[in-house]
Amino acid sequence: MLDWTDRHFRFFMRRISKHALLYTEMVTTGAILYGKGDYLGFDEQEHPLALQLGGSDPGAMAECALRAQERGYDEVNINVGCPSDRVQNGRFGACLMAEPETVADCVRAMKEAVSIPVTVKSRIGVDDMDEYRHLTDFVRAVAEAGCDTFIIHARKAWLKGLSPRENREIPPLMYERVYRLKQEFPHLHISINGGVKTLEQAEQHLHYQDGVMIGREAYTNPYLLSEVDHRFYADDHDIPDRLQVLCAMVPYIDSQVETGARPWHIARHMLGLFQSQPGGRIWRRHLSENGRHATSGQLLLDAYEKMQSQLNPNR
Repeated sequence: MLDWTDRHFRFFMRRISKHALLYTEMVTTGAILYGKGDYLGFDEQEHPLALQLGGSDPGAMAECALRAQERGYDEVNINVGCPSDRVQNGRFGACLMAEPETVADCVRAMKEAVSIPVTVKSRIGVDDMDEYRHLTDFVRAVAEAGCDTFIIHARKAWLKGLSPRENREIPPLMYERVYRLKQEFPHLHISINGGVKTLEQAEQHLHYQDGVMIGREAYTNPYLLSEVDHRFYADDHDIPDRLQVLCAMVPYIDSQVETGARPWHIARHMLGLFQSQPGGRIWRRHLSENGRHATSGQLLLDAYEKMQSQLNPNR
């Protein structure tokens, strides 16, 4: 989710669900330790929030985990699932599935440095290391190092020959392997990821798993999460409608503009707010055509008014 689940998107999603655990985009140890920007910044309203960390050096991973804890993150998650060339060249992401002891060493170092949870997100396999025993060997080694929470993307990753997008679509989903993993390691907290598009599907997975991670669908259809708090967290607060979510984001955009942000950098994350709704295409078109020149949160109100005027020309 590089360049997708940034702090603006997470603030937007928190207007929709109070309780869903949000993850940052993957941030590398190099960026945190040597980058010029603040790669750990977030708004307090984003809690609960996990930092997704990319790296393979135990010392650097431990230092970044400590910085994350000091900044107030609720969890640090090691990414062992991303298959992009950029990630492979840095020796982190899915290529580390072939190095379970390296991941285990990182977990040990991080657990010694922090008290917040250290978790791991992986695939079910990588390249030709895609038999079930390879997955169990990986999980066992990392669990023995102190990790008790895994998020498993139920597809293998091909590091050569497939693009990151193809790696999300071509390797078949094998949910049964993740179900079997939970049966074999009942003491571990195991969440499933990959191909989940509805809350009904998530509910079915929860018969076999401890949790469900929704990635791309939550980005393209964010209002999907509006019923999460009621259905899975027993919170009966009033569900905000799409207009209420939109209006809550207007002052946020204006406040961010005062610090140097551009409205489009925030509004681009909201293109899917009216996904599958009457006028959704009008909403997306107005934001896309006008967002890069906008100067305030009025962009959202104008897009909504444009949508309503075309849907109800005689109002």
